[in-house]
Amino acid sequence: MSEAVTWTRDKALALFSLPFNDLIFQAQAVHRRHFDPNRVQVSTLLSIKTGGCPENCAYCPQSAHFDTGVENERLMPLEEVLDAARAAKAAGATRFCMGAAWRGPNDRDLDAVEAMIAGVGEIGLETCATLGLLEAGQAERLRAAGLDFYNHNIDTSEAYYGEIITTRSFADRLDTLAKVREAGIAVCCGGILGMGETRKDRADMLVALATLPEPPESVPINRLVAVAGTPLANAPELDPLEFVRTIAVARIMMPRSMVRLSAGRLEMDDATQALCFLAGANSIFHGERLLTTPNPAVPEDRGLFDRLGIEPMEAAGPAGG
Repeated sequence: MSEAVTWTRDKALALFSLPFNDLIFQAQAVHRRHFDPNRVQVSTLLSIKTGGCPENCAYCPQSAHFDTGVENERLMPLEEVLDAARAAKAAGATRFCMGAAWRGPNDRDLDAVEAMIAGVGEIGLETCATLGLLEAGQAERLRAAGLDFYNHNIDTSEAYYGEIITTRSFADRLDTLAKVREAGIAVCCGGILGMGETRKDRADMLVALATLPEPPESVPINRLVAVAGTPLANAPELDPLEFVRTIAVARIMMPRSMVRLSAGRLEMDDATQALCFLAGANSIFHGERLLTTPNPAVPEDRGLFDRLGIEPMEAAGPAGG
């Protein structure tokens, strides 16, 4: 299928409906045109400010609306963040992502985060931040500090969004993405599967991403980690093959983007992860924790990479995703 396609729900659903082998073959062919199929980009994610978030995202253990046992913690000191970045680089990461449980940062918060961004950059890592909604001028400040990527997921389709979050709108998300893009920062934006959405919602989410003025350089596809105390604690488990299909459709629709196999890997067996890489995923988070939820340990990922003949990707900078 031509990469000049104007994507619609019907076209995305047609991909989802292909026989599994045909879909994977097409996704792998697209992947090989743009990437080395045996290299995967490795990032590390650190929660620099944990808990107490005023948003009510139904999946999130850090929301102040839910009793999940997550303790509120203040913004980490600069040196602790830099120590974590050094450890991440030593373990093979090329990108260091910093997440804060805010609706959005204030000016004092940004002063501290700017110092973290500059320090992580000096260590020799690509920098990424996820800080919530941004106000006018804040993206420019982050860019001036040296930020390479800003993560701001749309989470799901616009139609299903209100079932997951009511404290902000889908349009709020798009507004922040526009601010990030206008400031010259690369965009990291994806969603979460397994929140009770339909295949149409998954298709609509991917269409929303693929038809942005510029598709995101990085597209994290998360599998819900159901946390006790959140409204989605008892969400029905998503069929693993449907997850793999979504990775494949994302690869075809956004051929030049890095597609990240993100949260939920601890619940996947090695065969499912291998299928995701075959379907076009070429980025992961490694390290034992993603913000507040567990993640495979670095030795486990190294072992899986060795068995699959995969090598970590060298840092490429935002232009390479």
